[in-house]
Amino acid sequence: MNSILIALLIGIIAGLIDVIPMMIQKLDKFACWSAFIHWVVLGLIIPFVNWDMAPWLKGIVIAELTAIPVLIIVFPKDNKAVLPIVVFSVFLGAGVGAAGALFIG
Repeated sequence: MNSILIALLIGIIAGLIDVIPMMIQKLDKFACWSAFIHWVVLGLIIPFVNWDMAPWLKGIVIAELTAIPVLIIVFPKDNKAVLPIVVFSVFLGAGVGAAGALFIG
């Protein structure tokens, strides 16, 4: 159970890092909540996926794969948001993967 709480905390931190710039830009509250929940869930998933690759790379791959549906929804409405989503997914995915390996094992 302790590892689940640590994973949850990792996801919450990643979610806050992603959402703070969105809140500063005064983006839609539903978009902010969606991004936050996305990272909380990824914090619960990435550390427990057992793929034979470096944890940071595993985090990037999973984060980018799970960002695809978001990109499909966002692109027609705001194609300028695609690049920040992809970039944040790279950095936060790597961070969640590395933190999961460090604190959970």
